Amino acid sequence: MEQIALTLAAKQTVHPIYVGAQAHASLHEWADLSCKTLILTDDGVPRAHVEAIASQCSNPVIMTVLQGEGAKSFSVFSDVCEMLLSHKFGRKDLLISVGGGVIGDLGGFCAASYMRGIRFINIPTTSLSQIDSSIGGKTAINVHGVKNIVGAFYQPELVIVDPDFLHTLPRRHLNNGLVEAVKAGLIADSALFDLFEQENPYDHLTEIIKRSLHVKQHVVENDPEEKGLRKILNFGHTIGHGVESVYGLSGLLHGEAVAVGMMPMLGSDSLRERVARVFEKIEIDPYKPYDVPQVLEAATRDKKAQGDTVSIIVVNEPGEAIIESISFDRLAQIMREGHQ
Repeated sequence: MEQIALTLAAKQTVHPIYVGAQAHASLHEWADLSCKTLILTDDGVPRAHVEAIASQCSNPVIMTVLQGEGAKSFSVFSDVCEMLLSHKFGRKDLLISVGGGVIGDLGGFCAASYMRGIRFINIPTTSLSQIDSSIGGKTAINVHGVKNIVGAFYQPELVIVDPDFLHTLPRRHLNNGLVEAVKAGLIADSALFDLFEQENPYDHLTEIIKRSLHVKQHVVENDPEEKGLRKILNFGHTIGHGVESVYGLSGLLHGEAVAVGMMPMLGSDSLRERVARVFEKIEIDPYKPYDVPQVLEAATRDKKAQGDTVSIIVVNEPGEAIIESISFDRLAQIMREGHQ
């Protein structure tokens, strides 16, 4: 078992992240579960995972929502708040998210908003959420098809990352999360990218998760509210979020869209070839065609946009990321040409 301590100096707080096989079974050792506890999950999470958490709580209430991005809505947000209110939850009570990134985002935003903040624990069950979205404190819901446009920074008091949960994931969803690990290697950990190039990544999932979390830990500790350095975590997301906004409802997954968004932001043909080979190993197509005007329009509504410009992240060599601000005309050119 490894403990990663996310330390936010400005707030003088420490948020532990426990990583290891069967880590979820030790939740009661790390958190006070004697209060009222709402366990928020979705119908895609195996019931055994949820029951394993509920069995450790003194007064659990389980709320299950429908799986998918549709749960990140004002309607479902309201339903969760009504559930908390109807069970008379107070500020010292607890909300635990058990699920993927959608449940983590939704649960975190509900915890941040209800009574201006109640206790929150995140237990991610997908590769995407374990590798990336479960730490950092970003919480959000979607509005009118725009991803994560309403939200808050709200750090969970702890996160439990149990790689055993990934055994129940379909291969496509496992690969979806591995894209974010490839991203972590490209922006800040060349050894992690080397692992993807030289080894079978499926044989090294726990190491990949830990290395990815260490990348995010370093970035978030130095820029908890995304005012500078943390923007590098958005590598591939400027175009990727646009692609996801346009094609997500037709079944394209987040990581698949981000992979498409990463390729034009690589600084050379040789690096694009290397990254494409890595994506082939994890069964990801980074060259899916998309409608440039539609995706560009979606990108203009993204929170990374500032007036007529938008931030992009460029990687020239694995482990080295550069933040640039460009016009939307330039972004359109990059999208059409497939490179900078």
